[in-house]
Amino acid sequence: MRALLGWTLALGLIVTPALARPDGAGGNAEAADSTAAASNDAPASDAASAANEGPATPSSSVASEASVSMPADSALPPSPAAAPAAADSSSQPPAARPEPQTASEPNSPISFKIGGADFTPVGFMDLTNVFRTKTVGSGIGTNFASAPFSGVGGSYPNAALTEDRFSAQNSRIGLRVDSNVAGGKVLGYVEADFLGNAAGSLSITSNSDTLRLRLYFVDYRRGMFEFLAGQDWSMLTPSRVGIDPMPSGIFYSQDMDTNYQVGLVWERTPQFRFIFHPNNVVTFGFSMENPDQYLGGNGGVGIPVTPSAFNLTQVDTGAGSGVSTPNVRPDIVAKLAFDPKIGGRLFHIDIAGVSRQFRVASFFPATATTAASTVSSGAEGGGGSININFELFKNFHLIENAFWSSGGGRDIFDLVPDFIVTPQPAGGSFGISPLKAGSGIAGFEWQAVPKTMIYGYYGTVYAGRDVSLQPATGSTCQGHVGFSCLGYGFTGSANSNNRTIQEGTIGWIQTLWKSNNYGALQIITQASYLQRNPWYVAPNNSKSAQLVMGFVDVRYVLP
Repeated sequence: MRALLGWTLALGLIVTPALARPDGAGGNAEAADSTAAASNDAPASDAASAANEGPATPSSSVASEASVSMPADSALPPSPAAAPAAADSSSQPPAARPEPQTASEPNSPISFKIGGADFTPVGFMDLTNVFRTKTVGSGIGTNFASAPFSGVGGSYPNAALTEDRFSAQNSRIGLRVDSNVAGGKVLGYVEADFLGNAAGSLSITSNSDTLRLRLYFVDYRRGMFEFLAGQDWSMLTPSRVGIDPMPSGIFYSQDMDTNYQVGLVWERTPQFRFIFHPNNVVTFGFSMENPDQYLGGNGGVGIPVTPSAFNLTQVDTGAGSGVSTPNVRPDIVAKLAFDPKIGGRLFHIDIAGVSRQFRVASFFPATATTAASTVSSGAEGGGGSININFELFKNFHLIENAFWSSGGGRDIFDLVPDFIVTPQPAGGSFGISPLKAGSGIAGFEWQAVPKTMIYGYYGTVYAGRDVSLQPATGSTCQGHVGFSCLGYGFTGSANSNNRTIQEGTIGWIQTLWKSNNYGALQIITQASYLQRNPWYVAPNNSKSAQLVMGFVDVRYVLP
C-alpha cells in the first residue's frame, strides 16, 4: 500500500488532477483497431545486465474475453490506439479505462479517482522458469552474443553444463493517470520491474530482487499535436499501430525471454517526442533521445595501443556506468506511420530513421617548445528501418522488421559495436569508423481462440567487418607485413566478433481464466534455438555456437 501511495503521489505531481478527462484516453486516439500486442523486455547484452526483462499480458482494460487478441505484454492498459475494437471493425476502439462492472460482480478494487484524474494501477505477478542446454549465466534474459562454443577451443565448463532457474524478477508494477489539462488530454505513466542490479549472492537465500525503472513519462495530446517527455520506448522500436507511446502499441515480441528476440531493434530511453496526427491513417513524429557511443560490451574489439594508447573513458564498453560517457548531441529519430484498412483488416507500416554522432579526442602534453593541446575527430552514424504488421485474416498477423545501419549497433540490442577506433597518426587524433550492421525479424501472431495465442519468429543480426592497421614490428595483418590488426572481424579476432546471430522461436500463451474485475491467470511457454557464427574461427575449432532454450511462465495479471 505504501508503494502504491508513493507512485500515486509521484504521478500526481506530473498531471493536474483538478480537471476531468471524460474518456480517459491518451496517445494515438484516432488509430484503427488492432491486435494491440506487446510483450517483454530487457537490458544490456553483457552477462551481468542481460538478465533483464520480460513479456506482459492481455490488458485488463481491453474488452471482454471474447474479443481478446492481445499479446503477452498487454497486461498494461493500452491507449485507445492500441486497444482492439469491438466486433464491428469500423467502430472506434474503447477508451483505455477499466471495464464496467457487471451486475453479478462487485466494483473493481483497482481503479480510483482523485479529483478529476483517473488512476489505474497496472502490473502482474510473474514466475518464470528457464532451461538452457548450455550455461549462459545471464538470468532469465539471454546473452545472445555469448552462447558458449563446444569442441576444441570451446568455453568450458559452461558449454558442458545445462542451466535451470526460477525467477519472479519479471513481475511488474505501475500506474497510469489520465486527466484533462489546458484543453488537451494528459497521460502520465510509470512502470517498474525487479530486474535491477543486485548482489552476486542474491540467489543463495533471500532472492531479494531489486526494483528497476522501466518507463516514466507524461504525454500531452491536443488536436493533431502530441508531445511526450520522459523515459519511454525509443521511437525507433517497431510499432504495432501509429506511433503509440504505450507498451501495447509497440512490437517487442511475445517472447518470455526478457531480452526479447534476436533481430529486434529497441531501446527504452529518456527523450523528448513530438508527434503530428494529420488524419486517422497517417502519423509523423521525431524525437531527441539519449545518446551513448558504444564500443561493444562482449570483448574482442581491437583498440589502438601504439604509437599511443586509446583512452577507453571516451566510450561505453558495457563494463561500467554509461552515464559517464561523453556524447556530442542527442540521437535524432524520425518516423512515419501508415494505418490504412485493407479489406477491413489492419495494415500497419512504419518507416523510421536515426541520426547519431560520435567524437573522440587525443591529448598532447606540453613540451619544451609547445603548449598542451587536444585534437578531436568525429563521424556521423545512422540507420533506417521498415516495419510491417498485417492482419492477413481475422486475428492472424504477419510481422516484418528490417533495419540497416552504419553506426547503429547499439540499437540492435547492443549486439554490435557502433564503431571501431583507428590508430592515431602523427600529430592527429584517433579516428572513428562506423560499423555496418543490420537485423530483421519475420514472424506471425495468431489468436487462434479467445484464450489461446500461438506465435513464432525468426530473427537475425548481421555485423560487418572493419579492419584497421596498426604499426607493429614482426607482425602481419592479413598479408600486411609490419602491422597488427585492429577493429572487428579481422583474421585472428576473438570468437565474440560475431558475423551473424540467428534465433528461431515458437510460443504458446494460454489464458486459464479471465475476469474484468479479478484479472487473468495465464501459462506462457517459449522454445528457442539460437546460433551464432563469428567472423574468425581458429583451425579445427567449432564454426558456430548453438543453444536451445525453453521457458515456462505462470502469470497473474491485475484487472
